[in-house]
Amino acid sequence: MAEARVERRLAAILAADVAGYSRLMGSDEEGTLAQLKAHRRELIDPKIAEHGGRIIKTTGDGMLVEFASVVNAMRCSTEIQRGMVVRNATVLEDKRIEFRVGINVGDIIIDGGDIFGDGVNIAARLENLAEPGGICISGRVEEDVRGKLDLGFEDAGEQQLKNITRPVRVYRVQLGGAPVLKRPMLALPNKPSIAVLPFENMSGDPEQEYFCDGIVEDIITALSRIRWLFVIARNSSFSYKGKAVGVKQIGQELGVRYVLEGSVRKGGGRVRITAQLIDAPTGAHLWADRYDRDLTDIFAMQDEITGSVSTVIEPALGEAERQRAMHKSPANLDAWEAYQRGLWHFYKYRADENKAAQTFFRRAIEIDTNFAPGHYGFAFAQNLDLWLYSAVSWAEVTGSGLEQAQIAVALDDKDSMAHAILSLMQELCGEWESAITEGRVAISLNPNSVWSMMAMGVALGWGGYQKEGIDYLRRAMRASPHDPMIWFWTFWTGIFQYFLGEYEAAAASMRAVIRVGSTLDAYSTRWLAKALAQVGRVAEAKTELDRAIALSPVFFDRFVRQRPPWTRPEDYARAMEGLRKAGWEG
Repeated sequence: MAEARVERRLAAILAADVAGYSRLMGSDEEGTLAQLKAHRRELIDPKIAEHGGRIIKTTGDGMLVEFASVVNAMRCSTEIQRGMVVRNATVLEDKRIEFRVGINVGDIIIDGGDIFGDGVNIAARLENLAEPGGICISGRVEEDVRGKLDLGFEDAGEQQLKNITRPVRVYRVQLGGAPVLKRPMLALPNKPSIAVLPFENMSGDPEQEYFCDGIVEDIITALSRIRWLFVIARNSSFSYKGKAVGVKQIGQELGVRYVLEGSVRKGGGRVRITAQLIDAPTGAHLWADRYDRDLTDIFAMQDEITGSVSTVIEPALGEAERQRAMHKSPANLDAWEAYQRGLWHFYKYRADENKAAQTFFRRAIEIDTNFAPGHYGFAFAQNLDLWLYSAVSWAEVTGSGLEQAQIAVALDDKDSMAHAILSLMQELCGEWESAITEGRVAISLNPNSVWSMMAMGVALGWGGYQKEGIDYLRRAMRASPHDPMIWFWTFWTGIFQYFLGEYEAAAASMRAVIRVGSTLDAYSTRWLAKALAQVGRVAEAKTELDRAIALSPVFFDRFVRQRPPWTRPEDYARAMEGLRKAGWEG
């Protein structure tokens, strides 16, 4: 049998849909549907017929139309968009129906009453790029209509359209030759700034718009608790809902350096949420992740996703800010940048780098004495000087370090980080109940902050509530699994496991720290020796103890022969018991 002949022809294809249709239907189904029917009956369908178009299909809020003439397709679309401006003049902005239009010229396949092919697909993709009330066309359309209509065109460059193999030159139509109105550019604030855009509903179900919006609103609320971060309010972020606007333009119009965008897809009893953090000026992707969850409890799942996203955003933004500060001359740093430069050195975890960090923290304080992060950054660096490097005395830390942490809280008592560092300093002084209180304040101010979780865990663990302390430390490790502090949290976990008599677990934690090869090797090895001795593995314990002494003989003189102030007497007694079982005779 002879193969059926495929019918093809060259045509102009117009694709259109209603911007923000799901939102409109969600707020007023009957009113929106009535408006849409009236627009089609009184304006759209008559214009299509007038210009020789054929409606191929409609999809609720959209339609696909074929024209024999590309000029007629352009005339039709521009007259419809101008007509919609007039019809919307007396309608409230959040109630307006605005169409997005894409036009392409290409070879199409005819199958019954339907049409297919890349020419059709490109028109649909161009429609997605158009702004509400706007028209996007391909380069081929622009060539065919140039000089034939009173229209201006803005070259949007070559775009890689979804499922289209080759880039397509895209133009935005400027109706009547008038320039496209843009919102004014805003200057960046004097601290890191972010806008969380409405997540795209990929489920195809308008009823899920509330779920997508709820996720975004919760993320905005969570990020707003980060005191060093400027977060654009929900109403401004949501003004871009359903609009195809580039991230760079959004950054300029909202005056933010970073943009978080994402999508939500629900199906059956599962939901998939994707999110990505973008540097708006450069378009560089700084972080991205995907979350797949069951919908057994939708509110608990929403809280979990919100917490996960907001928790990882904080360190991702911090790392981006540190990298940016490293590219500036030290002489040109402002207080925030000096603080970030200090953190860059701080996270190297070496004695010399920690001293350099303190220099930059002092610089931040000199630039702005009311800048709380400079004060608590210096306090925590001194804390590590004592814990890790034996570079300062306990008296120095409890003097200047504690004082700086107290100053930070006095300057900004809503900064969860300030309370977290003060908690750590109080715990170092043996003021366990005060440390726990400050930890609770830090958690209440920002429950998604890993620093708050860490401080709370440390205060509880040293204060005699080891199980609760370990729970908080594990929450911090789960929330930020690649955090530069994670080996420190593992070390503290191992100590608290030892105090609980969970010696095998303590030994495993200390071995995990040792494998990292951190500056805590001497301390971790000492605790490993104690844990091994407590379970009767005395020979192994003695070997590890000898290695610990060789690694840091100074430590034994400073922190073993007398009880450190941050250790309770009963915990110190258990620690000494393990040392003696391991063969220490000091």
